[in-house]
Amino acid sequence: MEDDRVMSFAEWCKLNGFSLSTGQRIIAAGKGPTFIKLSERRKGVTVAENRRWQASRLIETAA
Repeated sequence: MEDDRVMSFAEWCKLNGFSLSTGQRIIAAGKGPTFIKLSERRKGVTVAENRRWQASRLIETAA
C-alpha cells in the first residue's frame, strides 16, 4: 500500500484484525495512531501512520 493512502476507520480496524468497538476503545484510550479528521463525522489514518503505530507496539517475547 502507498504510505500516503488514507484508510477509513473501518478499513483500519479490519486491517489490524479487530472490531470497530475495539478500535474505538483504543482511540478513546489514546493508544492508537494519529488520525486525520476528514469531515465532521469521518476520520482516517495513513498507511504510514498505521505502520508507525504497529512498530511502536512490538514486544519482545521470552524464548
